[in-house]
Amino acid sequence: MKKETSTRSLLTIPFAVSAYWTPEQALAVFELLDELREMIANHYSAQLFEEAREQYAHLAQSAAEENDDDPVF
Repeated sequence: MKKETSTRSLLTIPFAVSAYWTPEQALAVFELLDELREMIANHYSAQLFEEAREQYAHLAQSAAEENDDDPVF
């Protein structure tokens, strides 16, 4: 029987960070990720801001609900 593969697994590439990079290699990867982050931020800035706002609002609401259960001293 053939194992079913989810669409999500087809769209991702797992990888590991090498523990033996030279400082130059590590810097090159770091700079690549920094440039990628900047490109994504420039393209999706409004959507990223809204998503972060929603997530932090949810976390703040959850924290407030947890604090409501705590007795006040």
